Amino acid sequence: MKKQFSTVAAQATLRAFTLVEMLISIVMLVLLILMVTQVVNTAATVVRPANKHIDTDTQARAILDRIAMDIGRMLKRTDVGYYIKQPIKYNNHGNGHGYGKKLQTGQQGSDQISFFTQVPGYYPSTSGNSPLSLVSYRINEDSNSVSYLKLERMGKGLLWNGFDNNNKQPSNSSFNSPIVFLPLLISDRWPAAADGTTETNADYEVIGPQVFRFEYYYLLKNGKATDVPWDKDARPSQQTIFAPTSIGLVDVQAIAVAIAVIDPASRSLIPAASLFEVADDMDDFTTAPGRGNGGAKRIGDMEIQWNEAVQSIVSTGHTSDNTPVLPAAASAIRIYNRYYDLRTF
Repeated sequence: MKKQFSTVAAQATLRAFTLVEMLISIVMLVLLILMVTQVVNTAATVVRPANKHIDTDTQARAILDRIAMDIGRMLKRTDVGYYIKQPIKYNNHGNGHGYGKKLQTGQQGSDQISFFTQVPGYYPSTSGNSPLSLVSYRINEDSNSVSYLKLERMGKGLLWNGFDNNNKQPSNSSFNSPIVFLPLLISDRWPAAADGTTETNADYEVIGPQVFRFEYYYLLKNGKATDVPWDKDARPSQQTIFAPTSIGLVDVQAIAVAIAVIDPASRSLIPAASLFEVADDMDDFTTAPGRGNGGAKRIGDMEIQWNEAVQSIVSTGHTSDNTPVLPAAASAIRIYNRYYDLRTF
């Protein structure tokens, strides 16, 4: 009796899975793997754009904070120079307004701004360094430069008398320019800070490698948003901030800055020439009177148009002039803006 029981127990112990059970187990395992893979792929699809957004957010925040620091310590006086966009020379390089491919339809490209500010800069190897710097922001438009379509910043530390032998100057060797006391024109003294979107200068450095479009406009104390840095109703005869009266930025309440940013991975998928066309589809805030369609005139209009231009490229796969752009790369472009109230600085 004991022997028979032991045999039955041994047979029960040695019993294995059947073929059907193995097949069912394999099928369930495959289904489980497919489900997990689907979840991972879905998560990756969600996380990838989020990571790109984080990249652009991080760079945009750093850029806009840097501009805030520079504008916050800007010399806001009527007896110092500014290089900012204003009506004169809108039809070409000049007064802060860059040159774009679509000039004939009113599009003139990214802006340039230069001003004196009380932040440290790169000083020449001489004595007499002042606490003032000449700061300039521009998008490099030299297609042969490694900085092409990237935001650059100049931080040129100045001597007490504003004179630097390493810069261009008039033929008169005794030329001197005490910047604090004379309304010295930046365009006359520092060419790279004016009309200098393609001029090489050692004092420029890339501060926004993924920023390919830069535009600014003014919010006046009368409540209007404009590309002219004074109240045209109160000053109908004013031609520039220096003529016929030197007014500086007395009518400007705030400066609004807008930038277009793309993450590094997406930028690598868009050829530079195509990225230039993308930038061209983004309107200026306004254009010169009688040129183009006049652009946007209300706060936020320009930024809305920029977003619409990007969405159009994403949906069609090409720019307005049929330049092909990978939609997945274009979808990573983000638009940012910030307003710098001059009263609070």
